[in-house]
Amino acid sequence: MSKKFLSYIWPITRRFSSEVNGTLEVTYVNGKKILDTENANYSYGSLQKILEIGLTKVDLKSVENLLILGMGGGSVIKSLRETFEYQENIVTVEIDPEIIKLAKDEFGISTSENLQIIQEDAFEYVKTSDLSAGAEERFQLIIIDLFIDINVPPIFYEKEFCDNVSSLLQKNGFIIFNVGLNLEKKSNIVETIISNFGNGFQFEILSKVNRTNTLLIAQKLMS
Repeated sequence: MSKKFLSYIWPITRRFSSEVNGTLEVTYVNGKKILDTENANYSYGSLQKILEIGLTKVDLKSVENLLILGMGGGSVIKSLRETFEYQENIVTVEIDPEIIKLAKDEFGISTSENLQIIQEDAFEYVKTSDLSAGAEERFQLIIIDLFIDINVPPIFYEKEFCDNVSSLLQKNGFIIFNVGLNLEKKSNIVETIISNFGNGFQFEILSKVNRTNTLLIAQKLMS
């Protein structure tokens, strides 16, 4: 009896150790694989649906160069390629080598002609990237999904990070920022991020996306 068939009867889970994310779980459930940490879905479950809602707010036809900060198992890449039929260039940055390995081995996401996977801390990447030098090389869409388990490290809410992300974004480009889970008691986080990006952006806040997450959609109005 195949694992896929068995997964409809009883989920099949394998666990992997990560120095960055602790225990990672690849579960075969209802005929498909998902990637989880101890407390959160990382890829191919609720997170994929959440980011797909964010992507409906962006005109992908105007995007030729796309940056993903925090790849996870690559479900947003799969959504882009299959659901939204986006075939242009993607650069993705992921700090955890174990997740990069699982993305390749378990979900078929690996470097290709128009997909570059970089193992690096996203904070350092946006701080040092050469792409900020030329406007013609900037991204038209940046997706920020930088969770460690259920939390976004606070450094990614700070002004230095927001300024560096802004420098990589072309005028009229978009940011989809997965800000956090259940932020009712931390409403100042969204206000802080908006303040740190500054007046050159237009913002839309999507609360309780899929009943859990807050997405911040930002369009850069000034170069």
